[in-house]
Amino acid sequence: MPTGLRYRVASVVGVAVLVVGTVLVANTPTVQVPITTDVPLVNELHATTLSGGSLVLAVVSTLGAFLLALLPLSKPKSRRTTDVVLEAQRRILVACFALATVGYFDYTYRLPRSTLIVVVAISLVVVPLWFALLSTSGRDESAVVVGDDPSTVAQVLDGADLPFVGYVLPAGGEPVDAASNPSTDGGVPVRGVEHLGGLFRLDDVLADQEIDTVVLAFSETDREEFFGSLSKCYKHGVDVMVPEQNADPVLTKGSLSHSGLVSVDLQPWDWQDRALKRAFDLAFAVVGLVCALPLIVLVSVAIKLDSDGPVLYSQERTAEFGDTFPIHKFRTMVPESEDSTPGEDENRITRVGRILRRTHLDEIPQLLAVLRGDMSVVGPRAAWTEEERIIESEVDAWRKRWFVKPGLTGPAQIRGVTSNQPAEKLRFDIMYVRNQSFWYDVRLVVSQLYSVFADLLRTAVGRR
Repeated sequence: MPTGLRYRVASVVGVAVLVVGTVLVANTPTVQVPITTDVPLVNELHATTLSGGSLVLAVVSTLGAFLLALLPLSKPKSRRTTDVVLEAQRRILVACFALATVGYFDYTYRLPRSTLIVVVAISLVVVPLWFALLSTSGRDESAVVVGDDPSTVAQVLDGADLPFVGYVLPAGGEPVDAASNPSTDGGVPVRGVEHLGGLFRLDDVLADQEIDTVVLAFSETDREEFFGSLSKCYKHGVDVMVPEQNADPVLTKGSLSHSGLVSVDLQPWDWQDRALKRAFDLAFAVVGLVCALPLIVLVSVAIKLDSDGPVLYSQERTAEFGDTFPIHKFRTMVPESEDSTPGEDENRITRVGRILRRTHLDEIPQLLAVLRGDMSVVGPRAAWTEEERIIESEVDAWRKRWFVKPGLTGPAQIRGVTSNQPAEKLRFDIMYVRNQSFWYDVRLVVSQLYSVFADLLRTAVGRR
């Protein structure tokens, strides 16, 4: 891939050429006539071709909208081809929506709707392909070490057979060359690499240096620095390796290398599985919220009549790679009564709350988190951050759960295994990560829905 300034110039020039060419092609009678006569839904439009100043205005305005929308992609954010394509397509749709809005409010603006439709159709294919080509062609492999211990970073640089271009240490950290060879007095760094900055610059380092592989050499696999770095590597689509002593809390793939490094499995599922899973999540969340709307109203009224306090309560839960996100549930306890210890005091649960928990109806508002993309329908249960810190201190491998989105249900939830049994819960969660598939998700959802309806029936019969 072209580096630095060359990449930016290539991306901007390529977009400009493709957009101008697309507008000119869409403006020809050869394209206009078939579109406005044979294509359903748009065959009511009139074939319109521009010339002179009107054509120049259409080209300039379209080019400006596309360049503004796609400018952030001139600095690569991810090495995953699918991410690059989807992001480019999203920004193209934004640009075309802006052009359509201008045309709607300004009748003197001359970009025929038939031309805009053709521009959208062609651009959604050729422009993302251009960015995908830039992100995969002509690049040299490069690696960087990220850590908080200069001596460990120096050992990785000396021992690993990777094309290192530098290392990243927290701001104010001791330089690696001084740590490994104090007598050099700040001389030549280990293996000729340089200090690329602190952890706060990791995003820029991964993009500017076009890193393919990151070795994380931290003294502790903490939530903030270690998993924060993992999260950034995932977002940029780079490979990650860790020393053997840091392998317990991560999902790994392959065997230990001769240099003592093991590869981290940042994406335990194929992109097709992730795309299908997201589509299923969206459909389930939308249908679920619409169908449950009357129930949401009834539950809200019951909560307000039963006890003082808000209808919903929020908690910070752990997401992928140790990030946090807020979830909302129907309140089932008296306000301000939550604590961080797994297990609950039954005396603090309200009368309505007991019914909601028994029937799982308190979970309905979490569909909003599924809709936002913070959660999935199926996955390891999202634990409260304070509760999770307690469990982490008891189960070393607990953080392996962080490599997929948390879910409303999963094998552990179906079997009634809770955070009071962290080792058993972790076993079921990892089993799900390793065996995930669309049909596995469907079976788990059906099992959970059957359980919910059975609980609703038992509750209804028991109250008679």
